[in-house]
Amino acid sequence: MIIRLPTPDIPTPPDIPAMEFKPPSAQIPYFPPIVIPPANLERPPGVKAEETETTEPETPKLNIPIIDIEFPLPETTVVVTAVTTAVVAVATTTVAQTFFEPIKKNVQKQLQKRVDAWKKKRKEKDSSKNLKTE
Repeated sequence: MIIRLPTPDIPTPPDIPAMEFKPPSAQIPYFPPIVIPPANLERPPGVKAEETETTEPETPKLNIPIIDIEFPLPETTVVVTAVTTAVVAVATTTVAQTFFEPIKKNVQKQLQKRVDAWKKKRKEKDSSKNLKTE
C-alpha cells in the first residue's frame, strides 16, 4: 500500500536585494596636550628675573564734607553679593511666612484649647475641694 501525499505548489519568493549596512562613523575630537610645569621649577643660573611694576588701583572713597571723613567704598562684587543675599533672604522669608502662618494659627488654637480645658478642670477641682472643706 503506497500513500501518495499531494505536494503543495509553492511560488518562488521574490528577489529581495541585499541591504548594505554602513556602520556610523564619528569625528573624535582632538585636544592638544597641555604642558603643566613642574612644582619645583626654577630659573636657570645666570638668568635675572624681569622687573615688573605692580600698582594697586586706588580704592574708591566717599568723602563726607560735613564731618571731614573719607569713607572707603567696598568693591562692586562685595556689594552685589550682599544685595543678592539680602534680596533672596527677604523673598524666602516672605514666601515661607505665607505657608507657615496657617499652620502656626492652627497649632496655637489647639494649644489654647488644651490650656483652657486644663484651667477649667483645675478650677472645678479647686471648687470641689473648697466645698468639701466647708
